[in-house]
Order: sequence, then C-alpha cells, then structure tokens
Amino acid sequence: MYKLLLILGIIISFKSIGQVKISGTVRNTKGAPLHSANITLKDTYDGAVSDSFGHFSFVTTEKGNLEVEVKFVGFKSYSQKVMIDKEPIKINCILKEELNELKAVTITAGAFEAGDKKRAATVMSSLDIVTTAGSNGDISTALKTLPGAQQVGEQEGLFVRGGAGYETKQFIDGTLVNNPYYSSVQDIAQRGRFSPFLFKGTVFSTGGYSALYGQALSSALILESIDLPERSEIDGSISPLFIGAGTQHLARNKKSSWGINYGYTNVTAYFQIVKQKPDYFHAPEYHSAEANYRFKTKKGGMVKFYTSFNYNKLGLRRANIDSALLKNAFGLDNATWYNNVSYKGSIGRGWKMNLATGYSTSNDNINAQIQDAYNNPVKTSLSYIDSGSFALKNRQDLSQGKAVFEKKLRGISLLRVGGEYWYSYTKINYQSSNASNPSTPLLLEDNLSALFAETDIYVTNNIAAKAGVRFEHSSLLNKSDIAPRLSLAYKTGKDAQMSLAYGTFYQKPENMYLYFSPNMGMTKATHYIANYQKMNSFYTFRVEAFYKQYEDLVKTSNYPYNNSGDGFARGVEVFWRDKKTLKNVDYWISYSYLDTKRNYLNYPEQLQPNFAANHTASLVLKKFYTSIKTGFNFTYSYATGRPYYDVVADNNNKYYLRDRGMTDPFSNLGFSLNYLPNLGKQNSKTFIVIVASMTNVLNTNQVYGYNYSYHGIKQPINPPANQFYFLGCFLSWGIDRSQDAINNNL
Repeated sequence: MYKLLLILGIIISFKSIGQVKISGTVRNTKGAPLHSANITLKDTYDGAVSDSFGHFSFVTTEKGNLEVEVKFVGFKSYSQKVMIDKEPIKINCILKEELNELKAVTITAGAFEAGDKKRAATVMSSLDIVTTAGSNGDISTALKTLPGAQQVGEQEGLFVRGGAGYETKQFIDGTLVNNPYYSSVQDIAQRGRFSPFLFKGTVFSTGGYSALYGQALSSALILESIDLPERSEIDGSISPLFIGAGTQHLARNKKSSWGINYGYTNVTAYFQIVKQKPDYFHAPEYHSAEANYRFKTKKGGMVKFYTSFNYNKLGLRRANIDSALLKNAFGLDNATWYNNVSYKGSIGRGWKMNLATGYSTSNDNINAQIQDAYNNPVKTSLSYIDSGSFALKNRQDLSQGKAVFEKKLRGISLLRVGGEYWYSYTKINYQSSNASNPSTPLLLEDNLSALFAETDIYVTNNIAAKAGVRFEHSSLLNKSDIAPRLSLAYKTGKDAQMSLAYGTFYQKPENMYLYFSPNMGMTKATHYIANYQKMNSFYTFRVEAFYKQYEDLVKTSNYPYNNSGDGFARGVEVFWRDKKTLKNVDYWISYSYLDTKRNYLNYPEQLQPNFAANHTASLVLKKFYTSIKTGFNFTYSYATGRPYYDVVADNNNKYYLRDRGMTDPFSNLGFSLNYLPNLGKQNSKTFIVIVASMTNVLNTNQVYGYNYSYHGIKQPINPPANQFYFLGCFLSWGIDRSQDAINNNL
C-alpha cells in the first residue's frame, strides 16, 4: 500500500510540473465585474467560470500556441492568443456589450409608437382606439387623449403643439393620404375615413419625425397596414345608424389573403330622435367600400394592395347671422377614391427595399344659397350677404411613388436612403350667384420631388442616434429646401431613457392661398424636444418639453399674399399609463401645457391662435368584468378656454381687432360599454360585441368659439347636439377576439 501511494505521488508530481495556471478577470467597458462568464481554452476541455468579482482561474497541461475565448450572454465574445509553456498566464479582458434590437434604446422624443411587438409595450393599439370612450372608433378623436393634441371640436384634424389641423399629415405604408377626413362642413368636425383595425402599427409623432416624411409642419400620423390576417373570417355590423358586412379570406398555405367590406350610414332616423341645431334637409348619408389583396413573395417579401371608395351627401340650413329673416343653406356631395400598393422585401447583400405607390382623387360638389323663411333662394343686393350664395366644384388628385432602401450596418445600425415623387392636380370651379358669366376654373399643378437619407447609429445598447436630411423641390413654387433632422437617446436605467430631437420642417401653403399667390415659398418650423420615458409591459411614464419656432407663415393682410408671418410654441407634456395597480383596470392620464403665439393670416399682431388652449388634460379609464362579460370605459377631457377674435379691416385696408375674448373651459365626459354575450361558451365560432356609448354625459355647454356678423354681432359655435348616443352590434365568424377585448393586447 505504501509503495502504491508513493507511485501515485510521483505520477501526480510529474503531472503538476507540466501544468500551467491561466487566470484573470472579466469586466464590462465600465469596469464592472461580469459574473458567470464562460472562459475556455479553445479546442480543449479546459476552462472556468468567473466568480461574483469577475475573477477566474484554471490549469492546463496543453502546450504551444492556443487561444483563450471568453463568452457572456449579451456581450461580444473575446479571444486572446496565448503561448503556453511553463509560466502562468494572466488575462484581463474587457467585454463589449452586443447590440440587440430587443435591448437597445429607442428614439422616443416627439413620438408615441404602438404596434411594434419587439418593444416592451404599446401606447395605443387598434383596440385601444375603439374602446376609448367618446372616440366612436375614430383614430384622430382617440389620439386627442394623448398629450400634445388640442380638444378642437368644430373642425376635423389633429391640432398639435400650436399647429393648425392642416399641419398634421397622415401616411399609410409610407405614402401621403391627401384626404384622410370626410369633406369639411363649417363648424362641424368630420370623421376620418379609415378603420383603426386596418393597421398593425401606429406612430403619432407630435414633433421631430423622421426624414422619410415631409410636408407636415407640426406632426405626422404614420400608419402601417396589417400583413396577413390570422385566419379567414366574416364580419357584420348593425346599428340604428349603419349596417356593414365584409370578409377576409386567408389562403390555405397562409401566403396570401383577400378581403372586401361595404358599409352604409344614414342618420335620418337618429336625427329625428336626437334633435340637431342645424336644420338638415338631407341628413348625412355615407357609402363606403374597400378591398385588399396581400401576398408573400417567394423570397419572403410582402406585397399589399388596398383600395377604398367613399361617397357622402348632406344638406343643412342655419340662420343667417346678418339677417333674422334669412337662412344659409349648404349642400355637399363628395366622392373619394384612394389606392395604395406597397412592397417590402430583401434585394440581397444586406439590402432591403420598400416601395410604395398611391393614387387618390376627391371630388366635392357644393351648392350654397341664401334663402328666405320659405326656403326659397333670394338676393339682397348686399354683397356681404349675397356672397353666401355660390356653387363650387373642387377636384383634388394626388399620384405618388416612393422608394426606400435600407442597409444594416455594423451591429444593428441602419442606413436608409431613397426618394419620392408627388404629382398633385387641383381644379376649382367657383361660380358666384352675382356673376353673370361662368368663372374661369382655377388650376394648380405641382411636381414635388424629394430625396432623403437617414441613419440609425447604435454606439451601445444604451446610446443611439438618428441623423437624417431631406431635400425637396416644388415645381409650382419653383423653390427647394433642405431639412436636417437629428435625434439622440440614452438609456438611464432599466426600461428608462432620455431623448433629444432637433429638426427643420417645411410645408407648402394651403391651396386656397396659392390660387391667388402661387409665388410664395414654403412655410417653416424648427423643433427642439427633450424627453424622458420609463416604459414596460405594465407602466408608461413620459414627460416631454418642446420649443417650436415658426418662420415664413402665410400673411393675407395685403395682396399678393406673402410669407412674412412668424410665431412660436413651447410647452411641457406628461403622460402616465398604468395597467397593473388596479385589478383589471387600464387607465392613462395626460396633461399638456402650451404657450403659443402667431402673427399669420390677417392677424394684426402676434396672437394666441384661436385653436390653442394653454392647459389640456385627459383621463381614460377601462375596466372589464368577466363575471358579467362587460367592459366599462370612461374618458374625461378638459381644456382651458380658447381665445376668439373679430379681425376686420378699416378704410385703409389695415386690420385690427374689433373684439376679442376667451371661451369657457371645455369639459367632456364620455362613456361606453362593450358586452360579449358569447364569452366563455365552448367551441363558439361567433364573436359578438354589443357596444353602447354616450358623449358629454354631464351635458355641459360646449362653446368652441364665435362667428361674427358684418356689423360685429357674435354667435357661439356649438356642436350640432350637446350629446351623441350610439348602440351597435358587431359580429365575426371564424375568429374569436374575446381575449383581445378583455386583455386589450391587439
């Protein structure tokens, strides 16, 4: 036994003489130790794991030139060649964090984004929009509950951070939507044309948006349509206001789909029950039809086609503000056709290509008359009254094409380059009742071309930048502009980050001004934004400060019109969303402070625009009770008073304020409920939702502003009715959305 132990000791001692110790530390770029990193001698079985201090050590009997490799999840691998002989080896390695799309910081300054499943949580999904009380399924109305948007009820559009409604543009799959709302009616806001369920992604940029988009002075609403549906389905809807039906068919190989939908709305019966302040001689009537076709290409690309046709008609009368004996009659017929084709796919060598083309046409036929007490047209020989009688035909066409090429650079950094082309054609035939001869049509044609380049640069997962530039040229204005954009983001902690954004933005003046002064230039706004956001699956906290400088705004005080206007907007906004604190309750709170003034149009000086309130706040609350299969939704919105002005010209054609004031605060409580009768039924192939809603539950008197007569008499601008009621039933066969309705996780 003694001899055996002696022999083993000799063997071990000889073996230890041939061993070499390899030791060291593993740390990140900030010097912090990395625990449980794997250290191996490549192509051998020798190695170790780092301890809580980042230290490691192991011995090897290997000899010669070999390689030590260090690996740690979330970091780039480290390797070092070593010469193993007799002396111990010391290695101190620094691991660099590996860039990862799921972990990397994102640019958040100026943008509310929803639908990107790679990120932690969405801000507002499609289901969020339709279950926001008071929105009645309208995208823009729901977005008004987010900070930055004003509570403007007498005109359609998103009024963002001191910007007018026409300064916010909408884009679908990269292309501009020329007519996103139904045609304007004086003092009555119109709905958007598109259903929120058409889209899988929504970016509401309240400022500082990407160089890929242009011609929007204040804000961009960027919508991305869905790819393929989950499965085939048939949908139906019915209410006292409308009926609708449609289908989506998914191919068996799940590589293509097609769908059609039709809806008809007529509010005649509703207006007989809920009286309206205007006298409608033709209650609003709407027809809508749409179709889509989508398919995957052999190389994994996606082609999407969407077409939509809308027709609406209405007629109403109001008391004439200049005469108690007369009325203003207004009749409108509109037909709009919108088309969009897009392609996304890889073209090799790390490049991706996004192509999109669109065509839309909108035709308005308006007939306005001054009528007597018996609804007969009359003339008074008073020009300020008779100017209310006219016929107008307005056609707007927009053809466009866009190409974006994207290349992945080092890590997850990206480069995007591309261009787009818009051809716009607008023709107006205006015939005054006082004119004896037909008027000459007003025609505007513009070829607007743009080039852009943008890069997303990720230094680490915690530091990122987006830098871009956009060049545009308008043939109508015969002018060009260059707009630089820059954003920075820094991750300050888990789920938390800070962002900064700067950019210049240009937009053509509205057609109503270009008809008379086509030689004007682009209007301009410069944005500065600072943002802090903490966001996860349950909570979103966001605070943002901004400053906007307006230049070259349109002034109509003198003819020809010019670009001598200016202004500013500055403010602070706060957003908080909580899905966890209260059981089965999802709520969010938003607050906006806005200080803005403009000297534009016929304003005699810098004034707070009549669409801007200094303080705006919203509370949205949603709770679903599984036991009674019903969800209850509340929205309360408040805004301080908005200014109103009576701007008139004196005998020297110099404008001054004949009257000014401030409206009462805006206050509106909306309520809706959704009942799912089939919830919990086994093997049910029918998904049913019964929806009921009511706006202005407290029946507050809402005054949006004032209209003035020729002699200075003012009348309040109120909604057509203080309250709006809705009851409808929505059905789907083939797909069960019950859990989506409960969990709000579309």
